Amino acid sequence: MPKKVYPANRAHPRYWGAWLGIGLMRAGALLPWRLKLALGRGIGLLSWKLAKRRRHITDTNLALCFPELDDSQRAELVRKTFVANGIGILETATGWCRDPEHLRHRVTFRGTEHMERAMAQGKGALIIGIHFSTLDLGGALHSLFFPADVVYRPHDNPVFEDFMTRARRGIFGAAIDRHDLRGVVRRIKSGHAVWYSPDQDFGREASVFAPFFGVPAASIKLTAKIARMTGAPVMPLMFHRNPDNRTYTLEYLPPLTGFPSGDDVADATQVNAFIEQAIRRHPEQYLWLHRRFKTRPPGDSSFY
Repeated sequence: MPKKVYPANRAHPRYWGAWLGIGLMRAGALLPWRLKLALGRGIGLLSWKLAKRRRHITDTNLALCFPELDDSQRAELVRKTFVANGIGILETATGWCRDPEHLRHRVTFRGTEHMERAMAQGKGALIIGIHFSTLDLGGALHSLFFPADVVYRPHDNPVFEDFMTRARRGIFGAAIDRHDLRGVVRRIKSGHAVWYSPDQDFGREASVFAPFFGVPAASIKLTAKIARMTGAPVMPLMFHRNPDNRTYTLEYLPPLTGFPSGDDVADATQVNAFIEQAIRRHPEQYLWLHRRFKTRPPGDSSFY
C-alpha cells in the first residue's frame, strides 16, 4: 500500500480533524478526575457497542489467551477491556498535556531499589514497558522518579506526530523512532535508561515465534539484540490503574537473568513470560484490541 502524502500547510482542511482531536485531548486533560472517568467509561462503552471489528479481535485474543473462561465471562472481560481503554484515552491526554507532578499523590512506586542498582552499574538500562491502556500516563508517572528516553512509532499524520512527539519529549529525555536502532544503542551506551515496548506483532522478519499465553506469537528479536549490543540490564516494569480507579502502581522487578542467552526463541520466551505475568494482574487494562497473533507460523491460518 503506497504511503499517504500529506499537505505541507498545517492549516490545510485535511488536518482539521487532527487539530480538533488535539483540542479535545487538551480539554479532556483539564477535567476533574471523576468526570474523566465517567467520560472515559462512556467512550469505552460506545466503542464496545459500535466497533464490531475491534470487538471481534478482542474476543478472539481473549479466547486464545484465557481458554478457561466461559462465553459469558469472556464477554464481560471484552466489555471491561473497552471501558479500560476508553479511560485510557483520557489518561493519555492527561499524561501528554498536564504536568505529572499534580498526580504524584496518586502513584505508588515499588521496586525502585532494582532500578537504582541497575543504573549504578553505569551501563544504562533497557526498560520493558507494556501496551496497557495506561501506557503514556505510566510514562509520565515514571518520570517523577526516574528519567528515561522512549522508543515510539511515529504517527503518519504530521500534525498529530508533532503534537505527540512534543508531548513525549516533555515527559521523556528523548523520543526515538523505533527504526533508529543506532539512536537507541547510543543513548543506552551513554548511560540513559530507554523505555521500549516489545509486545506487538511487527511481522515475520523482525520476529521469532515464542509462546504468549501458550500460543505461538511473533515476538520481537530486538530486545535481546539491544541488550547484546549495549550490555545493559533489561528491567521489567509493571504499571496498572488500581481497582479504585483513582490511583496507580508502578513496580520494577529485578533485571532479567541470563539475558540475552544467544537463543532468540528462549530470549523472546523470557520476555513474553514477564509480559504475561503483568497482564494477568489486570487483564482488562491490556490493549487486546490489536491483532497480537496476526503473523502466523507457516501453514497456520489466520485467527482473525
